[in-house]
Amino acid sequence: MRDYPTNRTGFDRILTVLAATFLAVSTSAAFAQADVAKKSASELAIDAAIPTPEPANVPPPTVADFKADDVQPAPPAVRESKSGDQKTETRAPDPKPAGSTAADTATSQSDTSANATASSDAKPSSGQPSSNPETTETKLDEPKTTAAKPDDVTAAPSDGIKTKDESKKDATATITPAAAPPHAETGAATATDQPSEPVKAANNVPPADQPAAEKLRALLDTEATKFFDRKAERAAIEKFYAARSYAPLWTEGGTLNAQAKGVIARLRDAAADGLNPADYPVPNFAAASSSDQLAEADLKLTASMMDYARQAQSGRMHWSQVSADIQYPEHPVDPEQVLTNVTTAKDSSAALGSYNPQHKLYRELKQKLAELRGVSDGPVTQIADGPVLKYTPERGKKHPAVVMEDPRVPILRTKLGVTENANDTHYDAKVAAAVRKFQANADLKATGVLDERTVKAINSPKRDRQIDNIIVNMERWRWLPRELGAPSLGDAYAILNIPDYSLMVMQHGAPIWSTRVVVGKPGIHATPLLTETMKYITVNPTWNVPPSIIYKEYLPALQQDPTVLERMGLKLERDRSGGIHISQPPGERNALGRIRFNFPNKFLVYQHDTPDKHLFAKETRAFSHGCMRVQNPDQYAATLLNIALPQEHYTPEKVRSMYGRNEFDIKFPTPIPVHITYQTAFVDHAGKLQLRADVYGRDAKILALLQNSNGRDLETVIAHAQPSYSRPRGNIPQQGVAFNETRGFGGGFDNSGPSFFERLFGVQTPPPQMDDRRRRIYGR
Repeated sequence: MRDYPTNRTGFDRILTVLAATFLAVSTSAAFAQADVAKKSASELAIDAAIPTPEPANVPPPTVADFKADDVQPAPPAVRESKSGDQKTETRAPDPKPAGSTAADTATSQSDTSANATASSDAKPSSGQPSSNPETTETKLDEPKTTAAKPDDVTAAPSDGIKTKDESKKDATATITPAAAPPHAETGAATATDQPSEPVKAANNVPPADQPAAEKLRALLDTEATKFFDRKAERAAIEKFYAARSYAPLWTEGGTLNAQAKGVIARLRDAAADGLNPADYPVPNFAAASSSDQLAEADLKLTASMMDYARQAQSGRMHWSQVSADIQYPEHPVDPEQVLTNVTTAKDSSAALGSYNPQHKLYRELKQKLAELRGVSDGPVTQIADGPVLKYTPERGKKHPAVVMEDPRVPILRTKLGVTENANDTHYDAKVAAAVRKFQANADLKATGVLDERTVKAINSPKRDRQIDNIIVNMERWRWLPRELGAPSLGDAYAILNIPDYSLMVMQHGAPIWSTRVVVGKPGIHATPLLTETMKYITVNPTWNVPPSIIYKEYLPALQQDPTVLERMGLKLERDRSGGIHISQPPGERNALGRIRFNFPNKFLVYQHDTPDKHLFAKETRAFSHGCMRVQNPDQYAATLLNIALPQEHYTPEKVRSMYGRNEFDIKFPTPIPVHITYQTAFVDHAGKLQLRADVYGRDAKILALLQNSNGRDLETVIAHAQPSYSRPRGNIPQQGVAFNETRGFGGGFDNSGPSFFERLFGVQTPPPQMDDRRRRIYGR
């Protein structure tokens, strides 16, 4: 080492440091020798026999390894054993670093060295959670070689508080040393506390039904769409079967149960409710010899039952399939509710049949249908197959009449209405005449001979015009709400029958008032079918002429007679958008009469009075533009007001006293339902079947759809483009039209620009968009 004068000071410092280090090492060795000298002979012998362990490769401690001084000691953790009601109290581990106590040091230095690394990897000695839970879990599952410690040392969270969920998982957080002897109670608790798989529903399927249940599970998992094409129904059915472990619904040990027998009986008797039994096929359970066949039959019967419930409730066709001017509230069935109701009912046939309408008028039609078909309330009787029966009349003395005898003849007499000698077994002239008449009505050759085709026709459900009318009307009843009236008003409602041109108010299940009405003309002015609620009536109404009438009727009429609006008492003006608005002020000549009955609807129709009273004397009364004219509006108003406002005590006289030129509304606190129906067949109060003409052709359309659907799903909703009541097609003036009260028919002309008639009839422009909503809500 060279000495440079300029670096002398630095060299001296280096020597000083080296000397201090040597002295420190020497002093430490001296103290160590002094300690060794203090040990006894036995301790020295032990030290010689046991080598000193190498230092563990443990990283230096960090701040995270030490708890804050304000952390309270962990309280005892109480773990609830699943094997019984006993509770085991376990102490949380000491938060001090491992090996810090004299007892731990004296236990075994070799154990400490062997497990130092494992303890560091598995869990910090300070009690803090490990940053690698996967590593911790792996280490805990490996066999341990640590010295014996108290059983089931439970690791508590850092805050010392154990939640309910954590207490249930003590088995995961509990370390049981392998060296400790197993205790029976501890072992049982540990095994019980191990995390288990999700609990499955108990399988209550009888052994005899388990093969079919497995097949049902497989079919619903892979082929559910084959049986149920409607998504909501399919989901409900799959859920229902799964909840019962896929046990068959309709069989027990391969034999039909009581619920299945009731459902099958209802499906086979579907014709009694105007439905077609062929639409609800019944599988042959007797031929189902395997679990596969039983499972398929079970699902097929479920599908037929669901189809019946849905169509009995809402109809075989959606009303939108028939016409665009029909609007009834939807009331579909709940598939899960259907399954529950039918399968748990004491009488499954009655439960399934309850989805048909329960209205009094529907039940009366059902009874008439049975009478026309010759079916009584008892079992249906069928004519058995047998030999051909023929009656040969007398042809002179040498050829007497030939009368055959057969035990089927009494049943034949009953079915054909031959009341004389009802029990006579002879196929005589009267029976032959009844058979001939039946053949003529059934489009068979009228021979009077009872052959195979005639027997089949007699046994088939009877079909003729009256029966078809009844079936069509029963179908329409399915579209109406099940609850027709307002419960808080004594089930009151107003019902109008278009083909009968009548209006009736019902309360407490009985008619309390009725009158005649005029309805819309066939075609584009047909009165729509709907259900709404009447919210108020208007006394002394102003008639705001609908745009469709303005552009299609009144403006063309002005071409022929410019004074037509004046003579009708109408006022013409231009609205803000440049369109034409025609109105009629209140008065006795007003087209709406003195009262308007308002039940807002998308068709913009209502009921009202009329100055044209003479039309009510006609038998056929389809003359309006769609609205309904009431013959006795003052009585109608008094009846409705006494239902809605009974404390006011309205009378027809009191209503008439309000007539004048001031328009005002009387609102109903509770709206009254209004049903516009199309009943071409109904039963009157005397119990007689009444038939009416199909004025709008609705019956013919429904029958055609039912008989020739060509595989079409008639329950599908058809979206119809609604006519625009605010912008009908036509040519109207756009601007330059001004009116006053002194000229012509309620208006004058603006001198700037073309005249009114020039713009009205000479300018070919499309109608504008009308923004005045007040003038769009009324029709006539």
